[in-house]
Amino acid sequence: MDTKSFFLGNEDSLFLIEIMIRTAIMFIIILLFLRLLGKRGIKQLSVFELVVIIGLGSAAGDPMIYKEIGILNAFITFGIVVLCYKLLTFLVFRYKIIENIVEGKPVCIIKKGLFAIENFKKESLSEDEFFMELRVQGVYHLGQIEIAILEISGEISIYFYPEDKVRYGLPIVPPVLKKIVKAPKSRLYYSCLFCGNTLLFQKNSPVSCCRCNKRDWVLSSNRKREK
Repeated sequence: MDTKSFFLGNEDSLFLIEIMIRTAIMFIIILLFLRLLGKRGIKQLSVFELVVIIGLGSAAGDPMIYKEIGILNAFITFGIVVLCYKLLTFLVFRYKIIENIVEGKPVCIIKKGLFAIENFKKESLSEDEFFMELRVQGVYHLGQIEIAILEISGEISIYFYPEDKVRYGLPIVPPVLKKIVKAPKSRLYYSCLFCGNTLLFQKNSPVSCCRCNKRDWVLSSNRKREK
């Protein structure tokens, strides 16, 4: 095995010094152009801002290590990418329809302790991932939640019921979720595992959920939030 070729490729050792210089220059250029993007671009990345960052990274990487690609090429690419970003940002702030297309809209996922089923289906968010996000914010069951909104950033905003208005709801802790019931007992509260619909079962209560027609139930909880 050719050790020199393995570590240096087809270039001579002097090119390592050139790589160091190129990398330092590109590093400074990246910092300068990120400053041009503004604080919004750095603090929180939307979909099109992520595209900008990927574009900048791609344009910066090649001149660092490829001798045949000049720094000026990357500089021009950076300028075009930032110009497109500035133009799109202007259009987003000026026209609501463009903002909705580019960034999306906040979506209500839970309303009055129940899943907004149609809205939830439209989002690429698994149930396990969603429950994890709720648990991180101290949610034990859906009956604690008045409204939960999936923001355009991917974060979930939760508005809780006051303690005296907490109702029975679907528990979202893993051990309880695994205890699926097909034949609920009378005079106990159960929640539909699919939509969160919560009922006080009686002897003549139908086994199918009246909201989604599913038959998987979990024993409900009306546990208050921990302070």
